[in-house]
Amino acid sequence: MTSQTTIDTTGPGGKPPLTPPDQPPAKGLRGHPWFTLITVAVGVMMVALDGTIVAIANPAIASDLGATFAEVQWITNAYFLALAVSLITAGKLGDRFGHRQTFLIGVVGFAAASGAIGLSDSIALVVTFRVFQGLFGALLMPAALGLLRATFPAEKLNMAIGIWGMVIGASTAGGPILGGVLVEHVNWQSVFFINVPVGAVALVLGVLILLDHRAENAPRSFDLLGIALLSAAMFCLVWALIKAPEWGWGDGKTWAFLLVSVVGFALFAVWETKVKEPLIPLALFRSVPLSAGVVLMVLMAIAFMGGLFFVTFYLQNVHGMSPIDAGLHLLPLTGMMIVGSPLAGAMITKLGPRIPLAGGMAATAIAMYGMSTLETDTGSGIMSVWFALLGLGLAPVMVGATEVIVGNAPMELSGVAGGLQQAAMQIGGSLGTAVLGAVMASKVDSDLPVNWKDAGLPELTPTQLDQAAEAVQVGVAPVAKGTPEPVAAQITDVAHDTFISGMSLASLVAAGVAVVAVFVALLTKRGENAETGAGVGHI
Repeated sequence: MTSQTTIDTTGPGGKPPLTPPDQPPAKGLRGHPWFTLITVAVGVMMVALDGTIVAIANPAIASDLGATFAEVQWITNAYFLALAVSLITAGKLGDRFGHRQTFLIGVVGFAAASGAIGLSDSIALVVTFRVFQGLFGALLMPAALGLLRATFPAEKLNMAIGIWGMVIGASTAGGPILGGVLVEHVNWQSVFFINVPVGAVALVLGVLILLDHRAENAPRSFDLLGIALLSAAMFCLVWALIKAPEWGWGDGKTWAFLLVSVVGFALFAVWETKVKEPLIPLALFRSVPLSAGVVLMVLMAIAFMGGLFFVTFYLQNVHGMSPIDAGLHLLPLTGMMIVGSPLAGAMITKLGPRIPLAGGMAATAIAMYGMSTLETDTGSGIMSVWFALLGLGLAPVMVGATEVIVGNAPMELSGVAGGLQQAAMQIGGSLGTAVLGAVMASKVDSDLPVNWKDAGLPELTPTQLDQAAEAVQVGVAPVAKGTPEPVAAQITDVAHDTFISGMSLASLVAAGVAVVAVFVALLTKRGENAETGAGVGHI
């Protein structure tokens, strides 16, 4: 028995699928593959950048708007969750109405939502418009992959995906650096305002360059019940993970949301086998490599996004760095992703994805283990080694898993496949922040009372202890005004030591996730349907 099941990709009446669209070669800018790549890269850059640029701005947002730790988490989680919930639906919209149209709508909406966040004066408005950012961003991501798949011939597609992955990787890793510059020299609002001119450039390029591509046998209807079931299931899962530290893992509300999530996923799977045109054709998952690619993206994002969330607080609140200094300390991570992505694309073209993906996740696991050894006085040199290794490990995964997922799906489902790829990454990022946040909160709640007592500090009331734990979870020492200097120093030492213990445990959990991903990567193989995506136009 082979690990690859052939998916029926015939069109209506048993006719062969359209591969590629029967259109004359593109002339000039419109439809040119490389200019198409540049155009979609500008749009995708905004979405990827916003996944991490806010991490550096989170402390400033929390201070300016008086946000709690849970509310700060929602600035990140609302964005990831909105993306994850709507990406597959957005991919279906692109398959149905054309990827050019969905891309342009996404660009305009994302830029407008970004500007609205910059004008917000409350944490509730910030979170609300982050949701809108996620919804419009969801239109961009699968549309970009769909345009690349339809435009580039098979022999050039992997190179294009490699460059596309480099843009995402560089933007994701470069977010903290750009965020540091903007927060320190302008304000946190500028982190969002910057998307407005970038969006304008992407819109102009898109109008002038992008050529519409639609598969002849693309879906003609929408699975509304499937959308509702999948959205509800994912929301309940992430909500339960985020609220568990507050409610308690044994609390009935936590388990109720988890149970509703499991039931929602089960009902979704059953419904998808009955509806004529499902949101996600389950036959896609008969492809073991495609399924492995989706799981791999989830695991990679859990380790990466979850770990990065705490690193920014470690650099700023424990080491006392400014936002720009914190961003510069992550430069080894950024640099290795920029350098490693095109190299990974070439390696994957030559060797196939299995070895580079497994090696990348192994390097990620080692890097996360190294980050678990960081202390309050760890030097920049040691930090740089682990950050660089993390970037080197992530690069082939960003590129290779995308090729595995999109290349193993039929052409007329390229939008759905692109949605799956990005949904997996965004769900993983949201779960990583939630799960590792829960690990951090649990460790702080357990260690802080003991460490506080052992230091001989004045006893705290339960309310004071809860407030102190909330501050320590982001590396802030809960020093009250007027506290004598020696006592303040003791409190700071206790707070930072407790934060480090929580971050170390969270990093070890992330390393364990990466180890599991190594074995998942061994199930991947080169996309067998990539040859159906030969493009329109000249290379």
